[in-house]
Amino acid sequence: MSLLDDIRQGGPGWLQGAMTLGGGSAITSLTIGAVYGYEFLWIQPVSMIIGCVMLFALSHQTLSTGERPFAAMKNHFSPLLAWLWALAALASSIIWGFSHYPLSAGMLEEAVQVVSGFELKGESEGTARQVYLFCLAVLVWIGCAYTVWHYSKGERAVRLFENGVKILSGLVIVSFAWVVINASLDGRLDWSKALLGFVPNSLPSDALGVTTLMAALGTAVGINMTFVYGYTLLRRGWGREQRALARVDIVLGLVIPYFVVTSLVSISAAAMIYGGDVAVESRLAPASAGEMFASAGLGDLVGRLVFPVGVFGMAVGSLVMHMLTCGAAAMEMFDLEEDSLKYRLACLLPTPAVLGVFLWASMGPYVILPTSAICGLLLPIAYVGWLVLNNREGYLKEAMPVGGRQVAYNVAMVICIVTVLLSVLYSTSVGLGLI
Repeated sequence: MSLLDDIRQGGPGWLQGAMTLGGGSAITSLTIGAVYGYEFLWIQPVSMIIGCVMLFALSHQTLSTGERPFAAMKNHFSPLLAWLWALAALASSIIWGFSHYPLSAGMLEEAVQVVSGFELKGESEGTARQVYLFCLAVLVWIGCAYTVWHYSKGERAVRLFENGVKILSGLVIVSFAWVVINASLDGRLDWSKALLGFVPNSLPSDALGVTTLMAALGTAVGINMTFVYGYTLLRRGWGREQRALARVDIVLGLVIPYFVVTSLVSISAAAMIYGGDVAVESRLAPASAGEMFASAGLGDLVGRLVFPVGVFGMAVGSLVMHMLTCGAAAMEMFDLEEDSLKYRLACLLPTPAVLGVFLWASMGPYVILPTSAICGLLLPIAYVGWLVLNNREGYLKEAMPVGGRQVAYNVAMVICIVTVLLSVLYSTSVGLGLI
């Protein structure tokens, strides 16, 4: 099978890519490049390798048994863990929407201003601008809700949606590649240092650097991603015959786009912002980053149009997947029929998040830490569940790995679990001021 055939036949892995390439990835990538230059470009690729190993295990289990992940966790390992997993996926998908709608609305506002000249930025804290951003957020919600509503209407709709995600992923890559190419042509990008940055040869020593490192390790594949992935596999009608395709699909749709996009964002920030005259805050916002790129020499077209379009695509892809995660979690918790009206309405549970344009500035500091801590702590627990299920013959039967393959799977999964658990515990301790 050729690479083009793999891309054409794949889909669930691309949905995972759309979900992980959200606002969190954008901010983490910007921080890595703008604050630390090329030194820590290796952080996010390593983080994704950990997530990739665990998703390989989940896809093998789901496609070998045909059993829905929630039911498998509940029936073959722990009902309590299954419920905590579903609740964490549901809660995180709703809460993080409060940050993604302001982000998508802000990027759309930036693009509209550059294209048409229309702006309300003079009233940055005024009611008029907030109402304007809210209207933009509602437009984003309508597009996401329409997409999700039709996603549940059969195989053809699923294929159309997945193909749309592939196109969106391509546009995101092109947008950020454009930024990097312009920086390179401008003579601002040191490719030798950039390539060396992908080789782990140092660790951050300051609090922000350590937190960024640990957050990347713990969130490259989030708790809501782990929950919804199995359902996208089953909705596609895949089974045992597609186990190898599922692994290729994860690499093509998730690992490669994640590596390319996050690397491009970090490299462009390192080239254009790091060490310059532009003040870099401890927590970069994508909206201000676009202005930084423009003022650093890329101009309005690249800094305030191309870059925001890329971030907008990342945010919208995540919002759609948040809705699908809520639908899958509600389906399991409330025993809903897939494709039923109640299921579709459950997909719209993140709707209140459009109010994030009014609320996120005040609520963010209060929900970021507890949400990250709770979901982060549950993530390695879910990983432990998959590790146990991967060695449970009563569940996998003849599909259970044996011999050297079993040892390799177990060692890789244990390393992933320990790494993520340590990262979550350390970053939470730093956030609470315990370290």
